[in-house]
Formats: sequence, structure tokens, C-alpha cells
Amino acid sequence: MSVIAIRTDNGKRRAPRAAGARRGLRSPLIRRILLLNVLVLAIPVFGLLHLDQYRHSLIASELDSLRIQARTFALTLGSAAVVGTPRGEERLMAETARHLMRVLLYDTGVRARIFDRGGALVADSFVLIGPGGLVQVVELPAAGESRLLAVLERWYDKLSAWLPSNGELPLYTESLTQSAADYEEVQRALFGEALGAARVDRRGRLVLSVAVPVQRYRQVLGALMASKGGAEIDAAVSARRLDILLVFAIALAVTVLLSLYLAGTIARPIRRLALAADQVRHGQGRQHEIPDFSKRGDEIGDLSASLRDMTTALWARLDAIEGFAADVAHEIKNPLTSLRSAVETVVRVEDSEQQKRLMSIILDDVQRLDRLISDISGASRLDAELSRAESAPVDIAHLLKTLIEAYEATAPAGGPRFRLDLHSGQDLTVLGMEDRLGQVLRNLLSNAITFSPPGGEIVLSGRRDGTWVVMTVTDRGPGIPETKLEAVFDRFYTERPRDEKFGTHSGLGLSISKQIVEAHGGTIAASNRDGAVFTIRLPAA
Repeated sequence: MSVIAIRTDNGKRRAPRAAGARRGLRSPLIRRILLLNVLVLAIPVFGLLHLDQYRHSLIASELDSLRIQARTFALTLGSAAVVGTPRGEERLMAETARHLMRVLLYDTGVRARIFDRGGALVADSFVLIGPGGLVQVVELPAAGESRLLAVLERWYDKLSAWLPSNGELPLYTESLTQSAADYEEVQRALFGEALGAARVDRRGRLVLSVAVPVQRYRQVLGALMASKGGAEIDAAVSARRLDILLVFAIALAVTVLLSLYLAGTIARPIRRLALAADQVRHGQGRQHEIPDFSKRGDEIGDLSASLRDMTTALWARLDAIEGFAADVAHEIKNPLTSLRSAVETVVRVEDSEQQKRLMSIILDDVQRLDRLISDISGASRLDAELSRAESAPVDIAHLLKTLIEAYEATAPAGGPRFRLDLHSGQDLTVLGMEDRLGQVLRNLLSNAITFSPPGGEIVLSGRRDGTWVVMTVTDRGPGIPETKLEAVFDRFYTERPRDEKFGTHSGLGLSISKQIVEAHGGTIAASNRDGAVFTIRLPAA
């Protein structure tokens, strides 16, 4: 691969970017597409992962279920574990309550504690009296989870700490000697109310509890507190999180693949266009061309077509400049050669008459050079002027009338006659530059006057042809050779009358006229009909 060194303004040399360089994922466009698509996907997913509302609904449902169980057990205690005293009072029997706990709470996972009216703990399903003394029942930890899931859970817990929450749950603690004062719901139950609570222990595990009064004939004999762990709720929340994360992982993979595909269909063609433009800019010759993506039918295809058209126009402009420079050099060389020969000769000639003739030749050559340079300067500025000038409505009928009046006022005696032929009632307005369109018509009239016989007629006509305004300049001269009908618009082409002095015209008039007409979106053509006919067609306004 060849690299071309380029000299910058400060004189140092730099190498252009390598034509085969590839950005890949380092492309800013690909990174932005990936980031935006992943961000749009991640925002709702993280919102779904924040399951506080779902967790609270599960807690409320579990507390309702636990409340029903506690009321059923309390009713059973009120009817089966209450005895009357000799003094006529009713008392809750702790031993009977313990036996009922064994039967009613077997394999339910619910822990029951009974408090008497004084608030003292009289029975606990996790501390039962057995033959060997006290037996403490301890809930075993849940089976070990997947290590990957545990890692994901820890990361989620860290992330959820930054998310908005509905508030932290109170801490659950147990004293060595429990009483009703340790639990607000038990105190309320001793006054005849049923209340539930949700707490977390020091290990972050959920603990649910419900306290209901133990009554007999509406007399509160104690309070029953039923509690259980929230492992099922935590498992349900974790399962929901896992489902969301699984869906997110699949959606993320699909999003990344589609984003890469989308970015490739956008970034890759643009990168190819940029590299091709660099090759065209720094390459030598015309072996490099812009890739053709016009069949895509989208904006990149439009960009490709525009770049190809621009490159074609650029090469055409360069060709025109090269051709113009060659023509200018050729045209200037002729008078310079004649001028040099005359100057060298006049020094050696002593005859005054020959010196006068040579000085006359020198003067003609100087005037010819001056005319050539003036016309060449005007032609070189014309293109830039046409690209910068603003168009305005031009009434062609008024322009033709003005030109006819000006030429008739200055025409010499015995010269050609002028006639204007306009179709009445037609709108002959075009968008363009009035002075430049006038220059075209003056060039054509000047040629017509030159070739018209004495007393001949020159006709200017204007008419409307659909969406075009058509102007013609017709003379009664010898006409144009059929093989030269297109060549007359070439630069420096001259086909003048025999009696006209050589070098009077530079041959740029018709070339400039064609350039002006085409800049207005029109055409100009030459033909013969009892003389030369020049036809100009311009888009109507």
C-alpha cells in the first residue's frame, strides 16, 4: 500500500490516513448505537427488577393467610385449653396449649407463642417440654443456591440500594425472656385487636408475625402470636428476578447483534465512502472511484450517488481547466511568436517604410494579446460569478425590445435591418441574470451583423413552448458549414468573413454564450435556414 506525504502550511510533511484502516468497534458511531440501544433496554429492565411493590403484595397476602391460621388456632385454644377456677375465673392451660400446638402446627412451618393476660410467655412451639427436658426447635437454613445466582443476587442487592424503595422493614430481635412488651402486635392483641407485622432479622431474612386475642365469651384470656419466615416470598421474588434477568440477557444479546448489524449497515458504507474519498484526494490518476450504494434506496445511497456525481463533476472541471489552459497557451503563443519575429526584424531593417509596417504588425499583435487576455480573464471569472449570483425574474420580451431599439439607434447607414417577432399574450419570463442573458444576445447579434449582407434583415423572435421560453436570432448571411454547427461553440473557434481583419475576435464569444445559457438550465444550438439561426431555450419562470 502506497502512502503519499503531504506538505502542510508550516512546511512539515504528514502522511494521510492509511486507506485500509478499520475502526471496528472503536468506531464512535457503532459505540453510540450500541450504548443507546442497550440503555433503552436496560432502563425498563432495572425498573422491573425493583420488585418492592411485588414483594409487599406477597407479604400482605402471606400475613392474611397467617392471620386466618392464627384466628383458627386461637378459637381452638379458647374452646379446648381454657378451664374455670374455683373462684369462677377462667384460665388458659399452658400444657394443653402446648399439646394443641403439636397437633395443629405440625409440618406447617408456623411458630406459635402464647402470652397470658399479664404479658408473660407461657408456651412456644419452638421450645417444647419433652421427656428429656427442654427441647429447642431450630429452623434449618435453606438449601444452598447456585453460586452464579448468589453472585447475581449480591450484585442486584448492591444495585437496589441505589434505587428508590418503599422504606426499610424494622429489625426483628428476640430477648432471652420474651414478654408481650417485646412485640407491639401482642400488646394490641391483649386489648382485643388483631395485628400483623413484617420484620427482618440480623441476617436479612424476612420474618412475618400476626397476633390475635385468645378469647372465651369475649373475655381476653391471652394472646396468640403466629410467625413464620419469608423464605417463600424471597424465593418468589428471586424467581421473578431470575426470569427478568433471563429475558434481559436474551433481549440484550438480540439487541447487541441487531445494533452491530444496524451499525454495520450504516458505519461500514460510510467508512468505505470516506476511504474512497481519501484515495481520490491523495491518489494519482483516476483509478480510484467512489463505491456505488445507490441501490440501497436510503440516505447512504443518496450520499454515494452525490459523491460520485461530485467526483465526476470535479474531474470534468479539472479536464476543462486543463483544456482551457492548453487552449490559452496555444492562442497566446501565436501572437507572441509574431510579435517576437517582428521585434527581431525591426532592429535589422533600415527602410523606414518596412519599419512602419513592422511597427503596425507589432501594434496589432499587442492589441490582439490585450483582447485575448481580457476575454480570457472574463471567461475564467464567468463560472465563479454564475455560481454566486442570485437569479431574478427576467422579461425576455422587454429585453429583446431594448436590444432592438439600442442597435437601431446606433446602426450605420446601409447596415442590416432589425425586426422583432413576438407572440402577443405569451408570458416570456425566465429566472436568471438579465445582464448575462443580454450579453448572450449581444454576442449573437454581433455575429449576425458581421455575416449579414448590406441591407440584410436580422430577425429576433421570442415565443413560449410549453415550459420553455424560446429565442432565435436569424440572419441572411452565408450560414454555417454543416460540419461546424457544434464546433462554433468551442473555445477560440473563429469562422470570420474573408474581408475582416485577422485577430479582430478572440473566438470566445459563442463559448461564453453557451456557458451562460447552460448555467441558466437552458440550451443553445446553431442551424441553417436561409442564413444562420441560433436558438436559445430557457426554462420559463
